[in-house]
This record gives sequence, C-alpha cells and structure tokens, in this order.
Amino acid sequence: MSQAQVVVIGGGIAGLAAAAFLSGAAGGPARARVTVLEASGRVGGKLWGGEVGGVRVDLGAESMLARRPEGTELARAVGLAEELEAPTTAKAAIWTRGALRPLPGGQVMGVPGDLAALSASGVLTAAGLERARHEERTEVGEDVAIGRYVADRLGQEVVDRLVEPLLGGVYAGRADEISMRAAVPQLLPIARGGGSLVEGVHALASRPQTVGTPVFAGLRGGLGTLPEAVAEACVKAGVDLRTDAPVAELRRTPEGWRVVVNGEVLHADAVVLAAPAPEAARLLRADAPAAAAELDTVEYAGMALVTLAFRRADLAGLAQLQGGSGFLVPPVDGRRIKASTFSSNKWGWLERSAPDAFLLRTSLGRHREEEALELPDEDLVARSLADLKEAVGLTARPYDTFVSRFTAGLPQYPVGHLDRVARVRAATDRVGALAVCGAAYDGVGIPACIASAAAAAAAVDRLLTPATGEGSTERTMGA
Repeated sequence: MSQAQVVVIGGGIAGLAAAAFLSGAAGGPARARVTVLEASGRVGGKLWGGEVGGVRVDLGAESMLARRPEGTELARAVGLAEELEAPTTAKAAIWTRGALRPLPGGQVMGVPGDLAALSASGVLTAAGLERARHEERTEVGEDVAIGRYVADRLGQEVVDRLVEPLLGGVYAGRADEISMRAAVPQLLPIARGGGSLVEGVHALASRPQTVGTPVFAGLRGGLGTLPEAVAEACVKAGVDLRTDAPVAELRRTPEGWRVVVNGEVLHADAVVLAAPAPEAARLLRADAPAAAAELDTVEYAGMALVTLAFRRADLAGLAQLQGGSGFLVPPVDGRRIKASTFSSNKWGWLERSAPDAFLLRTSLGRHREEEALELPDEDLVARSLADLKEAVGLTARPYDTFVSRFTAGLPQYPVGHLDRVARVRAATDRVGALAVCGAAYDGVGIPACIASAAAAAAAVDRLLTPATGEGSTERTMGA
C-alpha cells in the first residue's frame, strides 16, 4: 500500500522539523511522502546566516535553550552533534540608571529570587528595592499578565528594570500584557500558592539542573546552519522541498486537501500548516473560518537586528567589552536599542574563526513600537552606535554592517493565549486531516517550535494510520 501524501506549508524550523519527523529524516521510519512549500526564496524563517565583514554569523536567532532537548536532539539527528557549542560566557548586564549593572542571579525571567543579589546589582533604586522587600498579596485566577502581577507583588520598578527587559528579549513584547500561563508557566503554581513570590522563585532557581547541560546552545558556523542541515536531510529522505512556492489556495476535498501553488494543483491526504498566523488564517478562511478568526487576533512584534563588525585592534582598552556576553535595556530608560550581544565574546567558534575581528549586534523595536523598522539601514546603525558609545564608550567605526528586519517577527502571547490555541485546534480538528504548528501556538523558542512540529507530525501520523498500525492513505478522523 502506498504511503500517504502530506503537504507541509511553511519552511521555517517548525515546518522543516515536521517534514523531518514524517519523512524519517530525523530518524525512525518514513511515515509519509512529504512536500514542503515555502513562500520565500529560502528555508529557515527567522534562522539564517550570512557574512558580515567576511565572517559567517547569524543574522537571526543565534542560540536555543539547551535544557529543553528538542533543538539539540534534532541537531544531532541531522548530523550536527559535533557542531553544538555552549556560549563561552553567560555574564550579562542591564544598562539602566546610567550604567551597566550585572544581571542579578537567582531570578526567573526577571522575577527576583535573591534580594541580596538584587541589592548588590544596583539595578533598582533604593525605593524600588525597599518596595520589593515588602510583598503585597494578590489573587491569581486561571491566567494573569506577568507584569501586572509582579508589579502588584513587588512593585513597578521590578517590572520596569528587570521583568520588562528579560521578557522583551524573548518576545519583544510588553510585560503588562504577556500571559504568565503561556510565557512563564513555572511561576503560576507559585503565584497561586499564596506564599512569598521571592521565596518561591528562589526555590525554583535553586533546583538542581541536569549535570553537564548548559542552559543555552549554539552551532559552530551559526544557528542558521540548523535549518540548512534539516532541509538537506529531508531532501535525502525524499522530501519534495520547494522554495518560492506561495500557496494560493487550500481547500478540503472528500479525499483530503487541494493545494494550489504557482498554478499547480497538489493533492494531499493531510496538511501540516506551519505558516505564520496571518498566512494560516488566510488559507483556513474557507474551510475553518472559526480557526481563521482566532488566528486573525494574533499580534506580532516587529524588530530589527543590527550586526556590526569591528577590527579588534580598534577596541583596545574598552574594558566594558571584555568578557561579558552583552546587555539588556529596560524601555523605561528611553534608549534607542533594547539589547546588545557581544557575539565574539559569547561564541568561542566565532572568536576562533575571526580572531582579528569583533562582532556585536543590537536589537531595536518591540510590540507597537516598530517605527524603527521604517528607518533606513544607516539610521539604525547610527542609533546603535550612539547608544553603544554611551553604554560602553565605543567610538570606533565598524568596517562592515548588516541590518536584518523582521516586520512580523514574534507572535505575542497575551492573557488567554493558550485558550485561543485550544480553540484553533478544536476548529481544525473538526475539519480533519490537518495540524497546525509553529511559534504562534506553543512557544517562540526553537525547541518549542520543534516540539510543536513533532506534535503536529504525530497527530497527522495518527490520522493516516489505521488501528493495525500499518501506514495507509486512509483517513481515520475528520471529514
């Protein structure tokens, strides 16, 4: 009996991972014949690399959570085991109140668990620190905005100078809107428990971690090599991987799905929809209008990354650039940039590949503050250099620059996000032979996107596999 045909729409890391799981490219047996349709000219989505100043660097995301295994496991499955590398340093700072101040230890996404470390860091004013020492009790229901909750418990300054920049580094969003249940679920039991938030975070941050496992991981040559390797493994496994292939129409048929791409009609037994929420909504509007309506409500934050290449000799004597991995910037301080990463300090492979160069990058823009994306590249570079001069005393001129723009970069997870996701999946389940995955649903990090893809692939496999356990093109759910 021939294998089922599955079409994956979207060639970011979620779509590629789903294709790898279904085709056997990530190990295990092939479950289906797979076609991947990517609208742009390359795969990888937010993961991509290129040369800046003659040095190969990441132009999108540069690290992934290593203590959640999905990302590193997929990297190993596609032959990148020897390329995995932990950051050389995790010593980060916060640029606030006119100085670079050490990120206090014992915190979880900016929520403090060690008031002594918080005091020593100098991040808070004396008044802010005193307020944090006097917790106010507050009730928590099914969900709550993390910023509003922490402000009620520990004071607004903890949110402004700690939670906001930490959450902003992940979501480019606003702490007073982001769902605790969706973004930092490990805090919810503490919030509901009625005890001290600081003590609860301290206990959480003090849990023994996996021995020998770093918090984050990257890849030699950049994280952009991950989608390239997954795509190569998929093609070797027989996946029909197409770029410049925007889907014009997706319609349910009695036999499965009709997919129209570049004037060609493809027929699929099942579809994995791994496109961003706006594109998914457009494609689902005819057959799953309830899902489309929910996806229409997903908001995105736009942002820009500015990569700067300096000659290392021009930076001699700049103590603030020595050893640290970079700094975060609280929006309350009114700066232009929201963060800077000292890439050549952070990644040993980068320093080894370009010992005479020093690469760093800045990020600009956040949810509903995307005006920076309208500026020309040279203005974004100038804004970055102006803030870097004030933060670390950098006056040298870069010998090369590159600006990456993400106009719809990061989906926002407001209070109620997980309920919205449940409604989307309930609606797509009613249509049948369809699974959705990606950053709009189950987490914006790389491991979360891969886990979302694995769940979608498993769901499709169940739909296409009869009770005997043998592969089949027959559908067992949804019509």
